[in-house]
Amino acid sequence: MANQILFDPQLAWPVIYALAAAVLLITALAIWRGLSGWPYRLLAGAALLAALINPSLQAEDRDPLTDIVLVVVDESASQRISDRPEQSAEALAELEAEIEGLGMEPRVSRVGDAEDNSGTLLMAELQRLMAEEPRARIAGALFVTDGRLHDAQLVPDMPAPIHALITGRESDWDRRLVIETAPAFAIIGEEVMLTLRIEDQGAIPDGLGGRSEIVISVDGGDPQSYQVPVGESLELPLTLEHAGQNVIQFTVPEAEGELTNRNNAAVVQINGIRDRLRVLLVSGEPHPGQRTWRNLLKSDPSVDLVHFTILRPPDRQDGVPVSELSLIAFPTRELFMEAVDEFDLIIFDRYQRRGILPMIYIDNIRRYVEDGGALLLAAGPDFAGASSLYRTPLSEILPGRPTARVIEEPYLPVISDLGARHPVTTGLELEHTPAPGSDDPWGRWYRQIELTEQRGQTVMQGANEAPLLMLDRVGEGRVALLASDHAWLWDRGYEGGGPQLELLRRLAHWMMGEPDLEEEALMADVDGQRIFITRRTLSDEVGAVTITAPDGTEFDVPLEETEPGAFTAEVEGPEQGLYRLREGEFERVIALGPAAPREFEVTIAGGERFEGLADATGGAVFRLEDGLPDVRRVSEGRTAHGRNWLGLTARDAYLTTDVTVTPLISAWLFLLIAGGLMLAGWLREGRR
Repeated sequence: MANQILFDPQLAWPVIYALAAAVLLITALAIWRGLSGWPYRLLAGAALLAALINPSLQAEDRDPLTDIVLVVVDESASQRISDRPEQSAEALAELEAEIEGLGMEPRVSRVGDAEDNSGTLLMAELQRLMAEEPRARIAGALFVTDGRLHDAQLVPDMPAPIHALITGRESDWDRRLVIETAPAFAIIGEEVMLTLRIEDQGAIPDGLGGRSEIVISVDGGDPQSYQVPVGESLELPLTLEHAGQNVIQFTVPEAEGELTNRNNAAVVQINGIRDRLRVLLVSGEPHPGQRTWRNLLKSDPSVDLVHFTILRPPDRQDGVPVSELSLIAFPTRELFMEAVDEFDLIIFDRYQRRGILPMIYIDNIRRYVEDGGALLLAAGPDFAGASSLYRTPLSEILPGRPTARVIEEPYLPVISDLGARHPVTTGLELEHTPAPGSDDPWGRWYRQIELTEQRGQTVMQGANEAPLLMLDRVGEGRVALLASDHAWLWDRGYEGGGPQLELLRRLAHWMMGEPDLEEEALMADVDGQRIFITRRTLSDEVGAVTITAPDGTEFDVPLEETEPGAFTAEVEGPEQGLYRLREGEFERVIALGPAAPREFEVTIAGGERFEGLADATGGAVFRLEDGLPDVRRVSEGRTAHGRNWLGLTARDAYLTTDVTVTPLISAWLFLLIAGGLMLAGWLREGRR
């Protein structure tokens, strides 16, 4: 119950003020004239003024409300290391009991990792809690955290103290790997520089030493170990060996006693690009499709093309003087012996042995392929004859053997069952619009060299289901054999044409090791917190992918064939960090979010980020390692912390349930009092 006097004036306040002034003036005049009844006149005027003011007594029935304490529990990734979860759980249980013992209500909220690697947003959560509760009931805010918040600038206007209870230990220390600079793109074969640093934080043990081991692995290959100084920025030279995405993993072995190894590893993904592709095209006997390869390669500005064309073979006798055949001698030795390793791809287009290239040159091309080069042979009728390139050292690396038969009849090139799964030919029919009214996906060819499979993979078939396009890997290199010289018919649009440019483009890029065209590969892409896994294979089935999460836990993800040769899966990553994918002999390392999230930039617990905002609200910072402080109720405006105790402000909030307004004195009683006083004054003055 609460009482209060209210005034409900019958006239406007300025009028009442004027009447009060008139009463005082009359009283002063009576005193000046020596009238003995002036006190009665003053009291009568006051009674009349009181009647005009109309005083009332307001009585309220109030229900007291409990005070609310906002408790924010940090459950971010840095709070899940060491024994911090146990510290937080014990502290929260005791805090809830003590708060309820004071007759207050705890409002507990748990905060995990924020999206987009923005860290721990404790102040944003405090703002949300404050918006849900009446400001008049908030007695304080308590944070159970390691102190690593990332939005301290957003502290709200608190009507009560803020206290922080810090987890962790004074003896904690941690080692961290930092990638300072890393390019997103790099040219294959050219050296690029990465800058990294290993740093120690916290109470570093004595005798730990100023050097540490670092392990570097490229694309899941054999790791290499180095000893490097701690606390210094290091420049690491790196040369990319293939196009596409190159994944470089850095790992620092976990030292004894450090908090976590989650920030001991990092992944750098660099996209390898070719500066200039060097291609050697050797054209033999002129034919209608001779310019097909040249036009394809010259249309790409990133290709440096050397075209060696035999216009007049040595056995041709036409009486032309030798001095008029050429201005300079063609540098065959320089091309095929000294500089052959500088080419990314060598193409033989209807070439046959005519004594121009000695066997030692051709054998050097075989060695070039085995050492990692690429050879494409587009065969014509010459490949089936006695001067065939198959009758050279190249026969050791070619996937098909000619039967000496040349098929000259119309046939439709088709993709084989294996080719439907191979990236070079899969979905090729979708790259071309067939001729109107035709049931065939593309036009026919009219010549094919009959081959017998020796090794490799047949991805296209021609007449009588004979091999038309064969692919193979030889040593470190790759070989492709196209058993026809009629691909140009597609380019000319015969019977609707066909996807000739797309086929030749894929073929050339596969031979040069384009990662997207690998027939056996494990690939992964990341979009937010989702991992998209693709396993390309020529097999009919694959096993499940084993995923190792950043915390070391493993789980299997089954794959489903979504298109020929492609098995895919989609999985939600539980947290940010490094994920290792493994299926059979294939491994892949990816980073979900940053490899070292913001949560692990500083893992040593500390309350320095809370000290300023705690002081501003009258709160304090305590370490749970020293024990949980007592919780006390304090009056508003009083000190809210002390040695081993923290205070919560009593707000004395209430809810009004009923209001009663009663006039103090009725109007007729005021009038009676005023009349009596005026009569008394008149009698007093008349008696004198």
